[in-house]
Amino acid sequence: METGFDIALALLLLCVGGWSVIARNMMTAVIVFIAYGLLLSLAWVRLHAIDVSLTEAAIGSGATGLLMVIAAHKVAGDTKRVVQLSRGFHVLAAVFAALVAVGIAALAFVLPGEPSSLAAPVLERLPDSGLGNPVAGVLFVFRSFDTLLEKVVLLLALIGVWALARDADWGGVPGLRLFRERHSVLTLLARTLPPIGFVFAIYMTWAGADVPGGAFQGGTVLAAMWILVMVAGVRRPPRISSPPLRLAIVAGPVVFLAIGFLGFLAPGAFLAYPEGFAKPLIVAMETALTLSIAVILGLLIAGPPKGEDAP
Repeated sequence: METGFDIALALLLLCVGGWSVIARNMMTAVIVFIAYGLLLSLAWVRLHAIDVSLTEAAIGSGATGLLMVIAAHKVAGDTKRVVQLSRGFHVLAAVFAALVAVGIAALAFVLPGEPSSLAAPVLERLPDSGLGNPVAGVLFVFRSFDTLLEKVVLLLALIGVWALARDADWGGVPGLRLFRERHSVLTLLARTLPPIGFVFAIYMTWAGADVPGGAFQGGTVLAAMWILVMVAGVRRPPRISSPPLRLAIVAGPVVFLAIGFLGFLAPGAFLAYPEGFAKPLIVAMETALTLSIAVILGLLIAGPPKGEDAP
């Protein structure tokens, strides 16, 4: 039964992925892409990678999907900005994708029968960190520098989006407005869901130390609640020159770096934790990162500033 389900899921992923590529309508392609992301998160669950599944559903399908919906909505009204690609380009892209797929599949036959793994040493040292979630242990203990760079990349992405604004609009309010008139159902959801989402985000961040979850998942839920409020028109996006807003944006990377440099005082290494203080410091980093991730994702969706009086 399980094997049949996995085969059906794999075939469905191929079909939905192909549909998103060949769809002629832009909005249809985006919606199918979101469905593809949700199916992919289910595939990660079948591989027992719950943390990856949550991230895929939240970031790969949720946040990225919403960005594509907004982009498709804006481009649909301006046919001059739509680039028509030739049939030859489509064929070339298809051949390239097929070669990549064949190459990845071929790797399965050249891998050793029993590949080396660091899972056993990681699990052996995991209790020293005070964490019960192996994924969190790897991200904040064994690959902490990579985790820091991921958060810095988010910050650089936001700066890149803000750089698209005109000089006259710099420091203004992002003009996020998908609907010309307020919708009663959307307004109701924007007033009732955020408290529930806020509590759920706190739980996901706090529980991420021991079970699947963490800063990325919790921050994405917070961002989703904020985006819902902005899209519904209940609250407008803040001015990007607001000092509290910018403090929230850099809070995560700054706390991460501060704790990293603190390692030079006791263990004697960057991003090393003093004995007995690993878990409190990691929880402090995850709390700050959750705030920064939520604010950055919300502002990425909101887009570049359009001026103080943007519609």
